[in-house]
Amino acid sequence: MKTAIKKTADTKSKTGTAAAKPTASKTAPKGTVKAKPSAAEGLRELFVDSLKDIYWAEKALVKALPKMAKNATSENLITAINEHLSVTQEQVARLEEVFKSVGEKAAAKKCDAMEGLIKEGESIMEETEAGPVRDAGIIAASQKIEHYEIATYGTLAAFATTLGEDDAVLLLEKTLAEEKQADVTLTEAAYNTINFDAKEEDQE
Repeated sequence: MKTAIKKTADTKSKTGTAAAKPTASKTAPKGTVKAKPSAAEGLRELFVDSLKDIYWAEKALVKALPKMAKNATSENLITAINEHLSVTQEQVARLEEVFKSVGEKAAAKKCDAMEGLIKEGESIMEETEAGPVRDAGIIAASQKIEHYEIATYGTLAAFATTLGEDDAVLLLEKTLAEEKQADVTLTEAAYNTINFDAKEEDQE
């Protein structure tokens, strides 16, 4: 009987203090990014935060597109940019519908990615002469923006699907389709004439 009691005591000592979970290190591993106090803790928070991000991005693009159109020379490109401006304005309003559908107030949060892409577009215009070469640069900058938006709306639609926000999914997928079409339009404008006209500038 004493032996059994002793074994039980030994077991407790092995699974008690000795097996206790080690305390978490006060210092995070090297390279680990420390989260902000306002950091998202769940998918819904991340979803809403991302909505605010793209809301800012679309509103910034509404201001940037007219400058691109003003600096373009190809009639096809100017038309494509102006048409996308109208579509982008509708997308801003659609995002407000998305916010409403998920019970959130529409709010913008600065999008560093879009700010950088717009600045890159401005830099391209500064570094090229007006004409086919600048037009080609504007298309390049515009497609980078479209690809960012395609990735963003695709992710947002996936988040909304996971969260069961069906109305938001439909709205986001509509915008996603528009961004994909805009990318196709820009590609067609580039390969129909603009890139080839820009190439001819090298031969002059």
